[in-house]
Amino acid sequence: MAAILLVVIGTTLATAQTNLPATNSAATTPAKPPLPKLLDLGANKCIPCKAMAPILEELKKEYAGKLEVEFIDVWKNPDAGKPYAIQMIPTQIFFDASGKERLRHTGFYGQADILAKWKELGVDLKAAK
Repeated sequence: MAAILLVVIGTTLATAQTNLPATNSAATTPAKPPLPKLLDLGANKCIPCKAMAPILEELKKEYAGKLEVEFIDVWKNPDAGKPYAIQMIPTQIFFDASGKERLRHTGFYGQADILAKWKELGVDLKAAK
């Protein structure tokens, strides 16, 4: 009888342990605020796209934590470009921090022009030095 009582108590305690809320340190870490995003849809073998590559890398480094920069090669991964219904490459899409599309540009776009456009859209990207 005592053995049965110990099994019941042990099972109850084990069940109670598994029903405790999980403590996840990631859950207590505050989420990073969303950032404005520059999405460039192109191809690694397209001439204007190749010219954009170092500009995108520089923007990604210089404005880390203030701007998300993403490149999608639509020749290697055509399905990734479909949701954006692009007509030609390269196409740059500017999204605000809420994810709303603010502007599209097709063709090569220089760094100074990109930064001026963000400023025009009301996004302050003062470089993090």
